[in-house]
Amino acid sequence: MPLPTIPSGNVASATAGGYEVANSCRFNEPDSAYMSRTLGTATNTKKFTVSFWIKRCNPGNYEVPMECGSDSNNFGKLYFHDGGTFRFQATASGSTQCTLITNQVFKDVSAWYHVVLAVDTTQGTAGNRNKLYVNGTQVTSFSTQTNFGEDDASAGINGAVLHTIGRDGTGTTDYLDAYLAEFVFIDGTQYAASDFGEFDEDSPTIWKPKDVSGLTFGTNGVYLDFEASDNLGNDANGGTDWAESGLAAADQATDTPTNNFCTGNPLDNYYPAHTFSEGNCKITTGSPETLSYSTFLLTTGKWYWEAKAVSSSGSSTYDIGIGGSQITATTNGANYTYNYVYYGHNGDIRNSSTGNGDAGTDYGDSYTAGDIVSVALDLDNNKLYVAKNGTWQNSGDPAAGSNGHSITAVGSTDFGGYYPAFGSYGNTIVIEMNFGGCPAFAISSGNEDADGYGNFEYAVPSGYYALCTKNLAEYG
Repeated sequence: MPLPTIPSGNVASATAGGYEVANSCRFNEPDSAYMSRTLGTATNTKKFTVSFWIKRCNPGNYEVPMECGSDSNNFGKLYFHDGGTFRFQATASGSTQCTLITNQVFKDVSAWYHVVLAVDTTQGTAGNRNKLYVNGTQVTSFSTQTNFGEDDASAGINGAVLHTIGRDGTGTTDYLDAYLAEFVFIDGTQYAASDFGEFDEDSPTIWKPKDVSGLTFGTNGVYLDFEASDNLGNDANGGTDWAESGLAAADQATDTPTNNFCTGNPLDNYYPAHTFSEGNCKITTGSPETLSYSTFLLTTGKWYWEAKAVSSSGSSTYDIGIGGSQITATTNGANYTYNYVYYGHNGDIRNSSTGNGDAGTDYGDSYTAGDIVSVALDLDNNKLYVAKNGTWQNSGDPAAGSNGHSITAVGSTDFGGYYPAFGSYGNTIVIEMNFGGCPAFAISSGNEDADGYGNFEYAVPSGYYALCTKNLAEYG
């Protein structure tokens, strides 16, 4: 298994100060989730701007954040190709109007990207008619660049046709698997990226959102801030709401460009071959019995997260814990010196230093489908605590620092830290994770950490924090 991929997206935007984005919307591909609206009147099809923040979940997919059109010969589409490039295509009567295909690929699942497409076909200079920005910088390197002709009218975007967010609009495929935030469509103005974001004055390489409410949206413009969980398609600009399909209140997330939460990492999946869903917070394992890691490497501080055991096949059982070892084969994830997992079959903490991974340290109760495991990781004192359905095992008390399981200091691990880790011993199991930003399982109570971050089933121990960038900046 290779080391988790180095982030290429906008990681630091979530640690910068200024305007705060409260919510995003999770589009889960297996739910065929999307939003739609058919415009009644075409207004300005020569000038428009699309802006959105996106945190990708499955970068190997062909995915469509937005498509507008009447049929396969008349459309405008913004999409990620399965190779990771970002593309814009506009077609009228079967003929290409505009094609932009980036050389850069966008495969980071740990961070947020900001994308802006700004069009004004009345411009005399061809390159000014269609501008693409990513994280505040105009993209100028394309493998293919066909510009709009002067005074071209788009046959798709802003026409009196179906507009979709999260799906191929002229078909029923290519569903988005991602979090979206601050989705803006501007009718009648070609705005620059600087109208939607700004570089941080203290860290000039950090691109961060800014308040867009003062922009001129135009007749068909829309601002989706996803702050109404009962109406995720609500237009905060006061226009017509977008219809929702495959979306529910639980898809409202607090994982945003200004507070980025940990998730599972499908890029760290060479040996496990796990299937990820629900915003990378649900794992279905395959036959290789090993672990997948998360997007956050923890090197110091005290951290809390949860995982729900959902189902298992045959004699398979759950492994939930932490990983500090470089996995090198399809073998039990506990067979590594710096991995520690709470074993569902008998409640042991398993680690190769206690045997061969099949043996373990007697620590607590077994757990099975329906049980929720809480994990409290104390890297200041090298202790791991686990709870079953709210009861800390081995009479442990994370807040007091008593009866935790001793782990290797981070400086001696393969990674110089630990990742939250999830997997199976045996064949197929399903685990739903909750790092606090968008739980994969329903929360019946609702608990935050001391700083007000996260949404957890059980109380967060005093001194422990949710895995988000606001907390990492302060405590990590």
